[in-house]
Amino acid sequence: MNSLPNKPDETDVRQSAFHSSRRLFLQCLGLGVAHVGASSLVAQQPAIQGFESKPTPAAASADWHPVSDRKLRLGIVGYGVCKFGAAFGFQDHPNVEIVAVSDLVPERCAELAKVCRCQKTYPSIEEMVKDKSIEAIFVATDAPSHARHCMLVLNHGKHVASAVPAVFASLDDAHALFQTVKRTGLKYMMFETSCFHEELHAMRQIYRAGGFGPLAYCEGEYYHYMDQPIDSWKGWRIGLPPQFYPTHSNAYCLGVNGGSFTEVSCMGMRSSIIHLQPANNPYKNPFGTEIALFRTSEGGMARMAVSWDTPGYGGEMGRVRGLRGSYYGKYEGLEKKPIETRRPPLPPGVDAGGHGGSHGYLMDEFVTAVLQDRLPLVNIAMALNMTVSGIVAHHSAMKDGELLKIPQFKM
Repeated sequence: MNSLPNKPDETDVRQSAFHSSRRLFLQCLGLGVAHVGASSLVAQQPAIQGFESKPTPAAASADWHPVSDRKLRLGIVGYGVCKFGAAFGFQDHPNVEIVAVSDLVPERCAELAKVCRCQKTYPSIEEMVKDKSIEAIFVATDAPSHARHCMLVLNHGKHVASAVPAVFASLDDAHALFQTVKRTGLKYMMFETSCFHEELHAMRQIYRAGGFGPLAYCEGEYYHYMDQPIDSWKGWRIGLPPQFYPTHSNAYCLGVNGGSFTEVSCMGMRSSIIHLQPANNPYKNPFGTEIALFRTSEGGMARMAVSWDTPGYGGEMGRVRGLRGSYYGKYEGLEKKPIETRRPPLPPGVDAGGHGGSHGYLMDEFVTAVLQDRLPLVNIAMALNMTVSGIVAHHSAMKDGELLKIPQFKM
């Protein structure tokens, strides 16, 4: 099945990711000149759905205590349409020194340096990883490059954190990344925003305290209406199979119980949206909505939905039901002892940020995991279990729901 995109060509380092939407679309599809209006292909971007910030609680830092008196020496790469390089607040953490930043587009690199209050810049991640003063790098590049860039960082002896997904479309990349993390012994974390939504964090605390028991059924949903695709490097979002971007929904099971999905049957619904036509995207993807039914490693079931073509309310949300209790906006179950469900305190000056007020918590989790020399929450096994299950789910949808086994990753 020819469903995998071409990876970005690194010789294009001086080309802007913000080509005109017409040129970007045609270049991505290799169609040459076409009589299609630019405005119908890639939208002029308003605020991206789901990125909205939530107010940081006034007492968010009240009980915060540093875990170390030293600063993590960090590099940041990537400042594209989502501007994720600066979005998670590394520049505001009292235990972080941003040593250098990088973006392939010089103007964006300069803006990232200004926002991060950093003087040193590099033209590419390939140059940045040679800087021996950098201990860790946050990879906020295009999704098709995440695995390759993370392995590059790890192979240069540096800890790494990555935006989602951990890998893109490739099971081979998943196994290679997993082996690289194990071989190097360095810290890896995927910044899955759902994991620090207020409700999902509460679910995880309740699960760990035994309030749910084994999870019998979970639901996760990621709805993001994209009648016109978001601009992106080499147009990787054009026609994106929904289950190639599955972690926002899958977290509503795997981010709660830390387990995995073992097999999947997924159904897709064909879309009338232009870029979701098989002839109009590099993935030959016909689906705007894909709904996966998973078997879980606990023996339960999970329904996970990702949709680009259903307008209306959007975002990431989910519910869980266990043998001892459930969570549908609140906990109801057999456990009567109070369970602490508040998110951990944030360092002074760090905002909760976007994606349900999750950004600051994710960033602090990675920083403290490195400083404490411990496994971060969304470690390599959790990251790949969330990601790879979506890749297999799309393959199932392309086979009309055939039940497929999912590779397993365990620390």
